[in-house]
Amino acid sequence: MPMFTRETLDAFAREALPEADMATVEKGTRAGPVAAALLREVLAAADPGDHTVGGVWRRERLSCPSREQLGNYLLNAGDADLWRYVDFHLTTVGCTFCRANLDDLRARRDADARAADDRRRQIFASSAGLLPAGGK
Repeated sequence: MPMFTRETLDAFAREALPEADMATVEKGTRAGPVAAALLREVLAAADPGDHTVGGVWRRERLSCPSREQLGNYLLNAGDADLWRYVDFHLTTVGCTFCRANLDDLRARRDADARAADDRRRQIFASSAGLLPAGGK
């Protein structure tokens, strides 16, 4: 059973690890009582019961744009003022949650584009030679 450092568990709690590492930590903390206890300690230290407006704001990610807004930002569609805010949120604030969300949207968009290109090639290849020459 893997042992995790406090730093790793803290990054896990903030969702700041790569997807594969997140899965490894989750499996490890579910299967190992020592790792689970350490994760509870890290979580308790990370959330000391801060019920201030700022604490709730950060914890609930109230300043984060929605996934739909991030998708529109990726497509350069919509309101320019909102895109300036999203850009500020991603670059200046450096929100790791939104960056990960945007990276996921970008990967899905690229995979969809590759799939569409593959379908287009298959359709063309399957119909090549079936159309009369010279457009008649």
